[in-house]
Amino acid sequence: MNDYKIVIDAGHGGDDPGASGNGIIEKDLNLKISNYMYDRFRELGVPVKIIRSTDETISPTERVNRVLDAFGNSNDVVVISNHINAGGAEFSYHYKI
Repeated sequence: MNDYKIVIDAGHGGDDPGASGNGIIEKDLNLKISNYMYDRFRELGVPVKIIRSTDETISPTERVNRVLDAFGNSNDVVVISNHINAGGAEFSYHYKI
């Protein structure tokens, strides 16, 4: 696993709350999950960066720039984008950088 570098993207944030229901706001849960993953990868000695570690608004362009700034654009970089969707979608978006 140490051959790979991990970039964690905590989806949404700041002015973009994402989905919400039953008192759960997606941006907050995404951040908790992402911070946990970041800490765990570090404990395991895996090179890891996190796109946002606080509740901040990030434009789509800035999000991509932060991903690229983390470790560059190579085949040994894995990007994990955390989202907790409300359901009902019949498709999802996948970004190729």
